[in-house]
Amino acid sequence: MKIQRFLVVLTLVNLAVLILTLSAMRPAVAQGVPSVLRGRSLEIVDDQGRVRASLSVLPAGTSAHGDRYPETVLLRLITERGRPSVKISASEEAAGLSLAGPSNTKDTYVILEAKGTASSLKMKDENGREQIVKP
Repeated sequence: MKIQRFLVVLTLVNLAVLILTLSAMRPAVAQGVPSVLRGRSLEIVDDQGRVRASLSVLPAGTSAHGDRYPETVLLRLITERGRPSVKISASEEAAGLSLAGPSNTKDTYVILEAKGTASSLKMKDENGREQIVKP
């Protein structure tokens, strides 16, 4: 008889612990969504680990020819063969969009640029024909 009482008391204690545990449970809630993702650059890679898109801030500097260039934000969309086919850039001095032809072309492209107070559209095809449109 003592064992039965002991088991009944133990069962009641377990039931009380279960009720307390269930009453204290609250639904899981995510910590808050971060409002900003910060970094120096961002790369998106494909299944083979090749970079297919990148967003980066390029520091100001001087080219090999001595030309000065400003700090620039550059977005590149890259083909599976590694060719940056779409480029969008922005700096204090200029902004532009460049669309290059497929990987097997060399001189097929479109460049839309706003530099200073001027803008232009330059188009060139693989046959060497070129057209520049300025307002």
